Amino acid sequence: MFTGIIEEIGTVRRIERGASGARLTIAAKTVLEGTKLGDSIATNGVCLTVVSLTSDSFSADVMAESLRRSSLGALQTGSPVNLERAMPLNGRFGGHIVSGHIDGTGTIASQKREDNAVWVAVRTAASLLRYIVEKGSIAIDGVSLTIAAVDESSFAVSIIPHTGAQTILLDKKPGETVNLECDVIGKYVEKLFAPYTPDEKATRSGITMEFLAQNGF
Repeated sequence: MFTGIIEEIGTVRRIERGASGARLTIAAKTVLEGTKLGDSIATNGVCLTVVSLTSDSFSADVMAESLRRSSLGALQTGSPVNLERAMPLNGRFGGHIVSGHIDGTGTIASQKREDNAVWVAVRTAASLLRYIVEKGSIAIDGVSLTIAAVDESSFAVSIIPHTGAQTILLDKKPGETVNLECDVIGKYVEKLFAPYTPDEKATRSGITMEFLAQNGF
């Protein structure tokens, strides 16, 4: 699990492409401290498992499903990436619950400066917008952000100078793709309240209005 607080910006050193997957080698420093083989590092918001380590880089395999769901397939040698290690049990929870499992992608629509902050608008599909609510949380390329506005085709966030300096978000130009992970709580609530089908009743549990009323809610 991650918090969406980026620890450093790494650089793609090498990409080895297979038939449908790939192996990334990323130059880094901070996220290598205390890291072991098998540990998780979120790379532009995608949870990757460390399979090889050197003094200044790590390598991770990216399966075909991750390439389909994210923008990792568009990375090139030299591309900068946001990096975050999994949260330690004794760490501060500075962002929100981020799993590193991307829901889909969005496209940068615009950037507009307002005093010391920059408004960034992102277009995305209606299937993702249903989970995006004003003042809720979202991870964009792994960065935990508060949603400032939502409409029928896009949402907007306001990025403070520190976030802009510590991540690659403000380097994105209109038309570029970003990875999106919606707040997991909304997805679980939707699943629990989904109507039963006849075949599911015997195997699936859930919460109904009747259950809530019977239990004092």
